[in-house]
Amino acid sequence: MISRIMTTTCALALTAGAAAADYSLTILHTNDFHARFEPISKYDSGCSSEDNAAGECFGGTARLITAVADARARSNNSILVDGGDQFQGTLFYTYYKGAMAAEFMNQLGYDAMTVGNHEFDDGPEVLRGFMDSLDFPILMSNADVSGEPLLADVLMKSTVIEQGGEQIGLIGLTPQDTDELASPGDNIIFTDPSEAVQGEVDKLTEDGVNKIIVLSHSGYVVDQLVAANTTGVDVIVGGHSNTLLGDMDGAAGSYPTMVGDTAIVQAYAYGKFLGELNVTFDDAGVLTEAAGAPLLIDGTVAEDANAVARIAELAEPLEEIRNKVVAVAAEAIEGNRDVCRAMECSGGNLIADAMLDRVADQGVSIAIANSGGIRASIDAGDVTMGEVLTVLPFQNTLSTFSVTGETVVAALENGVSQIEEGAGRFPQVAGITFTVDASAEAGSRVSDVMVGGEAIDLAATYGLVSNNYVRNGGDGYAMFKDASDAYDFGPDLADVTAEYLAENAPYAPYTDGRITLK
Repeated sequence: MISRIMTTTCALALTAGAAAADYSLTILHTNDFHARFEPISKYDSGCSSEDNAAGECFGGTARLITAVADARARSNNSILVDGGDQFQGTLFYTYYKGAMAAEFMNQLGYDAMTVGNHEFDDGPEVLRGFMDSLDFPILMSNADVSGEPLLADVLMKSTVIEQGGEQIGLIGLTPQDTDELASPGDNIIFTDPSEAVQGEVDKLTEDGVNKIIVLSHSGYVVDQLVAANTTGVDVIVGGHSNTLLGDMDGAAGSYPTMVGDTAIVQAYAYGKFLGELNVTFDDAGVLTEAAGAPLLIDGTVAEDANAVARIAELAEPLEEIRNKVVAVAAEAIEGNRDVCRAMECSGGNLIADAMLDRVADQGVSIAIANSGGIRASIDAGDVTMGEVLTVLPFQNTLSTFSVTGETVVAALENGVSQIEEGAGRFPQVAGITFTVDASAEAGSRVSDVMVGGEAIDLAATYGLVSNNYVRNGGDGYAMFKDASDAYDFGPDLADVTAEYLAENAPYAPYTDGRITLK
């Protein structure tokens, strides 16, 4: 029995009465799965077979298959959609790229998904290969892909599916700053989400489609703006911000969140929840009811035996790598995005310290790591290479370069410029301290910047270490792109972190006030 985080009895009536031609639909949805094919722990990282047997793990494709089947059995009319970011996050993606996700998404019978920014991590080539393997459409409305031969005339902005005798319009959205977040190449132009959605809504409406769902990998804040700035959108199925909605502890808002007549939903991440939204439309296609809940995929959900066997088969080439114990953690190391994208966190300190330690003999005095690169926590006890790779899955390399103090401050300002959105550009640092006033206007939030215990000299030159993604402008760090003495081909960040953990085992995670929040 799937644990219900919120009952569906609190149906939200948007108009009075029920027409004879009412159309009811169950929208099942996932987002930000990030290759978590195996069960996860409460830290969103790997979960041992012993803990899984004890019912202490969550998610995993084998449970998701059962959950989707149970949800479909409760409804006589349903669709299954995804809010993007199937790619990246575990060794499964590192080894198989999109092939494993395509296999299981086809088996689950998805009807559509949107492109997440991580679908571009390995460029348009891998995305195209993924698309060619899917039995369903993948969508992205807010981009001009006509200049990218691999995607032009293949990647659609919207589509229409028929379900239960009615036509449903589906529109895809991806982050407007995907060019900063991933590696889409130079041939794709990303555009405003609201304008893109409205353009597709107008086309669908002209074709007689009056039930429209946006699959949005743009984040909870942007989804609310899109709902407010467009007309004709009935439901937005979200992703990107890993937002939990409902009436449980830690939820960011109600499920669904209503903005005007638009119902917005999202189901956290990593396959821990399956979203289940039940909607009703009248004969004119007007949304009259919307109610539901994210369903917790916990240890009470049975695992599909065939999926367990298939995942174990696919895991065989990875076992030697990920089961190698590389260190011991004295306590859990914090990598939760809600913490690390808002403040100093122990996982961020570990990574920044490891980076700086590796290159300190090269005259480097500052380390900056983007919190978006921290993908999980690590629990106490033995630390395996698999756990480290789950935290740092992107195969980023250390980059060293030289910049002025003025550029360092500009970088920190960029890092905290979207703190209220939980953006991945938030900086975790070593060798430097600073104060953040999140209530101030973006661009003037950073003060009291100290390097080596002394006030930063804006005119001086400092050696800095980051990862190659940030050094090349990722997460808005464009000020580093023209840095002098840049070398982007250092060791893999995961290897550096694993070796630092080993050298300092048992590693005691800590925070020390290097980032002060006003």
